[in-house]
Amino acid sequence: MANVSMSITEFVLMGFSDSREGQVLHVVLFLFIYLAALVGNLLIVLLTTSDQHLHSPMYFFLRTLSLLDVCFISVTVPKAIIQSLTQNSSISFLGCVAQVFLVVLFACAELALLTVMSYDRYVAICRPLHYQVVMKKAAYEQMLAASWLSGIASGFLNTSVTFSLPFCRSNFVHQFFCEIPSLLKLSCSEKFVAEIGAIIVTTSLGIVCFISILVSYIHIFSTVMSIPSVKGRSKAFSTCIPHLVVVTVFLITGSIAYLKPVSESPSVSDLMVSVFYTVVPPTLNPIIYSLKNQDIKAAFWKMLRKTIFKYNDGNKNSNNNKGIDTSFSSDKCEVKLVNCNRLPSI
Repeated sequence: MANVSMSITEFVLMGFSDSREGQVLHVVLFLFIYLAALVGNLLIVLLTTSDQHLHSPMYFFLRTLSLLDVCFISVTVPKAIIQSLTQNSSISFLGCVAQVFLVVLFACAELALLTVMSYDRYVAICRPLHYQVVMKKAAYEQMLAASWLSGIASGFLNTSVTFSLPFCRSNFVHQFFCEIPSLLKLSCSEKFVAEIGAIIVTTSLGIVCFISILVSYIHIFSTVMSIPSVKGRSKAFSTCIPHLVVVTVFLITGSIAYLKPVSESPSVSDLMVSVFYTVVPPTLNPIIYSLKNQDIKAAFWKMLRKTIFKYNDGNKNSNNNKGIDTSFSSDKCEVKLVNCNRLPSI
């Protein structure tokens, strides 16, 4: 089987348009989305790293989520942009293997991290007196390590099983990146027992994460509604609602992409579903968190004011230094003139 699979040296990915105008539009749109995702997520990383008030476990997880989103969107979007620019839709066999592994790794790690973040919010709101004990540094670092390990294990499992199948029907992938359901359609094997097992394991992980998130938020909302202060309820909702929106978008789009039957012919709807779970969440995450989170907004304006102040202060110092140099030169000239006048006449 491995020999049959390796006889295919490259795959051909599906483009968004056959016309040059459509390809240019795709490049401009995807480039804008990619740059927005990079700037937004890296800004959150910068803010949560530089501001001492954002060094709590919640922002530690948020910083990791932003880094994951940068990696996740960088696996698929740059390749799609280059594909439209060069009009070359091919990807090497090993490149396809790497893409499948990284997409599954980052997607599963992000799902596990979102579950950990919901538990963090549960402890902070429902058990605030125990928060420092439960969410101590060693504990949340272990949770983060578990998120990464679950992603790596899922990536290895799904990638090894997928590429152990023989590919002999075609090398045309009905997707803009190497996606497992589209690759399975290219296999000439009728038995997908191993791959079905891998999907069941990954789906079970997703179900466990979803149930954990659901239970956490049931407890969170019941606790929040019992808070007598309107300001207290508003602050609690401002940290929970964005996380719930992110989880919902990610789970719904990811589930549709992997659980729906793959169509026999390529369609725009299949492309859009994959875009929604690989491109939209990494782009929306920084927007959602920055709009609803007062601490992030305060840290941003603080950093902006500090940057402007340093810039203005630097200009003032530069002008002052120039003034000192000028006056010093004038004094020297005056001294020289006085000495010349005192010379005896011949």
